[in-house]
Amino acid sequence: MAEENPDIYERLDVPKVVNAAGTKTRIGGSLIREEAVEAMVEAAGSFVRLSDLQARAGELISDVTGAEAGYVTPGASAGLMLGTAACIAGDDVEVMSRLPDTEGVPDEVVMPRTHRTGYDHAIRGAGAEIVDVGTNDYHLGTGAENVEPWEIERAISEDTAAVGYVQKPYTSPPLDRVVEISHAHDVPVIVDAAAELPPTENLSRFVEMGVDLIVFSGGKAVRGPQTTGVLAGRQDLIQSAAIQHLDMHAAGPAWSPPAELVDTDRFDGVPRQGIGRPMKVGKEELAGLIRALECFCEEDEEALCREWRARAEQMADGLAGSDVLETSISGGDKTAVAPEVVVTVDEERASTTTAGLVDDLRQENPRVFVGADGLHECKFTLNPMCLTDDEANYVVDRILASVNA
Repeated sequence: MAEENPDIYERLDVPKVVNAAGTKTRIGGSLIREEAVEAMVEAAGSFVRLSDLQARAGELISDVTGAEAGYVTPGASAGLMLGTAACIAGDDVEVMSRLPDTEGVPDEVVMPRTHRTGYDHAIRGAGAEIVDVGTNDYHLGTGAENVEPWEIERAISEDTAAVGYVQKPYTSPPLDRVVEISHAHDVPVIVDAAAELPPTENLSRFVEMGVDLIVFSGGKAVRGPQTTGVLAGRQDLIQSAAIQHLDMHAAGPAWSPPAELVDTDRFDGVPRQGIGRPMKVGKEELAGLIRALECFCEEDEEALCREWRARAEQMADGLAGSDVLETSISGGDKTAVAPEVVVTVDEERASTTTAGLVDDLRQENPRVFVGADGLHECKFTLNPMCLTDDEANYVVDRILASVNA
C-alpha cells in the first residue's frame, strides 16, 4: 500500500488508515466528495455572511426532506444538542441566555431506555434531564417488549420538553406511534438518524411521519465535510436552534438576519451568544455540505449498493480458504446502510484471539480498521463502503497473515 509520492499524512509522519470499519468518526468518517472539496476551496476565497449561507442551505434541506426548515450543524451530535436547546428555550431569549441552567422551565426529555447511548450526552449538554422508560426484557427471550407505548405516555408531564428517539431497524416502539403519543400532549419528538442514510428516502420518511426535528450526519454516506450535520424539522424550532448557534454580537438596530432564517419580530431583542456558539460551522463547510447533499440526492443508489455487495463478496471469497475463519454476509437490504462481511474466528485454532487480531491490524502501517462490535462473540466485520477493490484485497491479505502467523 506504500505510495511513491508522499502525501500529507506521510509528510506529517501520521499513519494512514485502510478503512474496513465503515463511516466511523474516529477514523475520519468518509471520504469527502471531490465536488464538495471544490466547493470548499472556492468558498474559502471570499467572505460571506454565515446566516445568508445557512438560509440557502436551509432551503436545500427543506427541499430534500420536505421539512418546514433546515439548518447545518457541526455534526449530528451538535444537531441533537441544538435541537434540544430549541425545544427547551423556544423563543425565550432569557432562557437561551442561561442554558444549560433550566431552572423554572420544562427540561425533561423522555427516552426509551434501550435508545440510550453515549451520544445522548449532547442532549444532556443542553441542560436537559433524560427520563428513562422501559426495561431490557426483550432480551430475556420471553416475548416481552422493552418499551410499551403507555410507558412513554405516562412519563410525559408538565416538565417534558421533548421525546427523544434513536432510529435503528431494531428500535421500538414504532416511531409513528411515539409521534402520535407525543403530539397528543403537544410535545415535540427529536430523532437521531445520524447514520440512517442511505436510503435517500430516509431524508423525507421521518418528516412524513410528523417528527418535529430529525438529525443526520453530513460526513457519513452524504460524504460532505465530516464536521457537518443536518437538522431538519419545524420552522420555529429550527429558528430557535439557529439563533442559539449563530454569532449574536450585534447591536439591536443592526441586527438584520435573513428573514427566511429568523423572524426578528418573534424575539424581545437580540439574543446573547447562545449555548451553540462554540460549535461553529465555517463558510467552507457550509458550501461543501450544500454541494455534497446535492450530489447525494442525484446518486444512483442501486448501482452503489451493487458495488458494495460485490466488494463484500470479494472479501468473503478471499477469506474462504482459511480453516480458522468463518464468513457470512449480512445487511445491505432496506434496513441496513451496506452489506457487511461477518467474520467468526476459531480462537482455539487461530494463532491469535479476535481482539488480538483486531488490535494487531490497527498497529500496522497503514493501520487496518475493521468493525469490532462483536469481539465478545469472537466476531469482527468488514464494511465495503469506504474501500476500493485494491484496499479490500489488502485487508484480506493482512487478516490472513495475522491468523496464520
